[in-house]
Amino acid sequence: MRMPELVILWTDALIFLLVGGALLFALYARRHEPVRAPWRKVVRSRVGAASLIVLFAYIGIGLLDSVHFRALDAKGVETGEVLSLFDRIAEPLRIRQEKTYSAPLALHLYAKENMETPDGRTVRGYPRLQHAGGQLTSESAAMLDQARLFLTGALLGLLLWAAMVLSLAWFHAWREGSGVLHQMECLFSGDEDDVPWTTILITLGMILVLGAASWQLAQHYHLLGTDKVGEDVLYQALKSIRTGLVIGTVTTLVMLPAALLLGMMAGYFGGWIDDLIQYLYTTLNSIPGVLLIAAAVLMLNLHMDNHAEQFGSVLERADMRLLFLCLILGITSWTGLCRLLRGEALKLRELDYVQAALSMGVGHFSILARHILPNVAYIVLITLVLDFSGLVLAEAVLSYVNIGVDPTTYSWGNMINSARLEMAREPVVWWSLLASLLFMFTLVLAANLFADVVRDAFDPRLRNER
Repeated sequence: MRMPELVILWTDALIFLLVGGALLFALYARRHEPVRAPWRKVVRSRVGAASLIVLFAYIGIGLLDSVHFRALDAKGVETGEVLSLFDRIAEPLRIRQEKTYSAPLALHLYAKENMETPDGRTVRGYPRLQHAGGQLTSESAAMLDQARLFLTGALLGLLLWAAMVLSLAWFHAWREGSGVLHQMECLFSGDEDDVPWTTILITLGMILVLGAASWQLAQHYHLLGTDKVGEDVLYQALKSIRTGLVIGTVTTLVMLPAALLLGMMAGYFGGWIDDLIQYLYTTLNSIPGVLLIAAAVLMLNLHMDNHAEQFGSVLERADMRLLFLCLILGITSWTGLCRLLRGEALKLRELDYVQAALSMGVGHFSILARHILPNVAYIVLITLVLDFSGLVLAEAVLSYVNIGVDPTTYSWGNMINSARLEMAREPVVWWSLLASLLFMFTLVLAANLFADVVRDAFDPRLRNER
């Protein structure tokens, strides 16, 4: 059987580049105690550990949705469609498309239509959905069937969680030469290595139970309803996770080099270099960011319309616009970090060990790399983590005013934009807005809580106060 051809989009490559960089940094931190110590404080924090588990769940879905390939039909011939691993896993949600709107867990369309009765008469009613509850023998048994599916999924999630707990306890028992029951008691008592295992396991259990129960329901019903064209809203919300992660991470990859280099140079060298860099980011800050983004997106759309042959599929065209949006957001958001790094470098260049290095003839760029950069790393890390949630929200706002990602791209901003008209119709279609807000709120809340813990662990002024 022919294997599908792998398709590597620009954003896919950047995402896995970031994952590789994170893994290399983890290996480096593991061998260097000064770097590992703050992260140990993050992991030992209950809030930090719980938020990290939630973020890992989002990242896992985003990574599955970043492995693309060209779809093949039953005969092994390319269909021209580009799918991801997540699309393959969530295929029941992707292919089960209804005619139009339907409410969460409903069996009928949301609006009345003309229906023809068996005796040939035309009446107004709510047509039956094609895919939701197809296994039912009677519509009156829908609630009982939904409860059964929910409990079955919750039980499967609970069994998976129990297996993971037993595996973790067995690993600790094998490593320390003690009993499994003793290690389970230690895990839930919070005494094991000061790591909040109780918080971690409870958070993981909630995600597995709710996720498995929701997945079991979603395979037989539209858990969060359908949109105007009958597409499953849960599928749209899950697909939007990748867009949010790309906006929040790739943008930082774009802004970091300019902010880091220019900020340290401005503070360290001073003089005309400092004046020039200050003039650069002050001028950039004076331009309204929304207008700059709108102008750049309009020029990109014109270029793509005139050179449509450069894009092999609609997905590649949408990915190019997403990448370009990340570039524009990076160009407009590096100035804040640059200003912070300039102020810190102004202070560090006057310290004794920097002056001693200068008197001994050490090169300027060696001083920047060996003395300035390590001492401003905590500012960079804290700023990037704090900016992540702001960038996710920025995508929603930009898509709402039609200058964000491509309309064909799944994103929470596009879902909110489409819900604007749905909230004005009668009857009101509220579930698209609720689903996008729920998923976006969970990601942003987890990112903000994690950012607070990282700031407390890495900021030396807070450590000195304590």
